[in-house]
Amino acid sequence: MASRRAKEALCIVHEGRGGFSLSTGLGTQFTNKTLGIVGFGRIGRATVERLAPFGFSKIMYTSRRPLHDEAKLNAQHVPLPQLLAEADLICICCPLTSETTNMFNKDTFSLMKSTAIVVNTARGAIVNQDDLLHALENGQIAAAGLDVTVPEPLPADHPLVKHPRCVVLPHIGSATEETRNAMANLAIDNALAGIFDQPLKAEVEL
Repeated sequence: MASRRAKEALCIVHEGRGGFSLSTGLGTQFTNKTLGIVGFGRIGRATVERLAPFGFSKIMYTSRRPLHDEAKLNAQHVPLPQLLAEADLICICCPLTSETTNMFNKDTFSLMKSTAIVVNTARGAIVNQDDLLHALENGQIAAAGLDVTVPEPLPADHPLVKHPRCVVLPHIGSATEETRNAMANLAIDNALAGIFDQPLKAEVEL
């Protein structure tokens, strides 16, 4: 939605304006572009698998260490500053920790291309929302997509909600019937495994 400026297009439809145009409301496509994944765990990898068919020529990721199977996804481990400087689409998929809180701020936004699109499906506090708004308003980045925010939900009159190049969704990344059923079944399986002293299917290390 962010790359194709769908929010602006929907406003045009709701206002009864517009129609086909050769030059207005143009978005961008991902063919021969660079994809950057911040956090290359299970969700980061799944994100690459879903986005790769769009034709990215290069896939970069950051993690604590290079992964032994990165070649399977045609991905390259790079330092965060390099990813921020080169990626056309930056997807935030890392967990919220003391290290990642406010990771995306005025300093990191200043490293990005003016055509970059930032998407956060991880946790809201990873992005400094005031700095994101400043980056959008000053042309440091092209657009943003937020499935998570601080707080949730954002007030309806929040500047990011109203910004034409920021798409805000109500934390619906896993909101399909199939996924939520799978989540519920996994919780049940975990509970039963714990009761009967069996290995947990999804164990959280503390």
